[in-house]
Amino acid sequence: MVTNLAGTSALLLGMGVLMLGAGLQGTLLGLSAARAGFAPFVTGLIMACYYMGYMGGSVVAPIFVQRVGHIRVFSALTAVASVVILLHGMFVTPFAWAVLRAISGACFAGIYVVAESWINDRASNSNRGRLLATYMVITYGSLALGQFLLNIGEPLDLTLFILVAMLISLAVVPVALTAQRVPEFTVPGHVKLRDLYAISPLGVVAMAVAGMLSGTFFGMGPVYAGLLGLDTHAVARFMGLGIFAAVLVHPPLGRLSDHVDRRSILIVVCSLAAIAAAAALFVERQSITALIIATACYGGLSLTVYSLALAHVNDHLRPSEMVAASSSLLLVNGAGAVLGPIVVSALMQPLGPSAYFASLLSLHVLLAGYALLRKGLRAPVPSQDKHRFVIGVQPQATPTGSAVARLARQEAGGQ
Repeated sequence: MVTNLAGTSALLLGMGVLMLGAGLQGTLLGLSAARAGFAPFVTGLIMACYYMGYMGGSVVAPIFVQRVGHIRVFSALTAVASVVILLHGMFVTPFAWAVLRAISGACFAGIYVVAESWINDRASNSNRGRLLATYMVITYGSLALGQFLLNIGEPLDLTLFILVAMLISLAVVPVALTAQRVPEFTVPGHVKLRDLYAISPLGVVAMAVAGMLSGTFFGMGPVYAGLLGLDTHAVARFMGLGIFAAVLVHPPLGRLSDHVDRRSILIVVCSLAAIAAAAALFVERQSITALIIATACYGGLSLTVYSLALAHVNDHLRPSEMVAASSSLLLVNGAGAVLGPIVVSALMQPLGPSAYFASLLSLHVLLAGYALLRKGLRAPVPSQDKHRFVIGVQPQATPTGSAVARLARQEAGGQ
């Protein structure tokens, strides 16, 4: 186990540094767009471009990894991603940012393909759970910590753009210098969406809604905070604590869902997230502290929807089908992430920042209602047939869910 863990130490270190930069980058751009006077709908379109690029990159990147190898792809894409964030700071126009966000999304998709396949190769029966848990804590924790780097400078000041570029560039150093064997790689297959929907209608719908929720949270959250007039320090807390809360909520919620109908857990989570969103909506003009607390509660609940949806779909699949299904689910989730910021920003344009949490509240209520409907139409999966819950991370925030699916497949006994 020690050897296998050592085989991922360089990658984990590199990903930790990378996620510091990624966490800062997303919030910096959203807040900077608001400070630059971009209309909310324009900003929503710009943020959606990242997820468009991500979807395209997640399809193309595996081909490059198979052809030239993990380290070359990782190095090349981090170099491009570093240049792209600097160009954001140099050309502050909506069109330039839209193009650059798409390129950035494609780069990060490729970087995450490298990370997930590397971790999958190093996983064994003895270290799988610990390795995956370590990976998730590092990625989510670094993403949250990256929010607080906002305090080093001011939006639209080149200092923060340079800092992001430095962190992304430094991420390649431990990976490029590793003496460990790089893993073999095979381009994953796909399951047709209509077949996947027939297997698990709720799982597919929940994946799409999870994309809308997280795409809106990460893409439009800083914009919302900026429109409310929060200063940089408050924006960092607003975003960072919501992500930290998800790290705390995921493990106990996952263990509970292994023993209870996951649809019931999903209904409760969505209901509580809707309540938290309503609380944030109520206090947004009254108390910054209360707003941040409500947002932390909301983020801790809402960011688990992806994992619950992934686990619910996997419960209806054979272990050998999970990897192919995860590729299709990634596209469903990505499509939701594209749609979310566009729809919510379109509502924020005439209705103001309050439309942000009102939209998130509505999405959670709709998903809870659909889950309740599906629960009445289909018997629950027997406990003995469930696959073990593993923490899934959103493509918008951190690496894709394919690694999670592969590890879950192996956990269930597939090879």
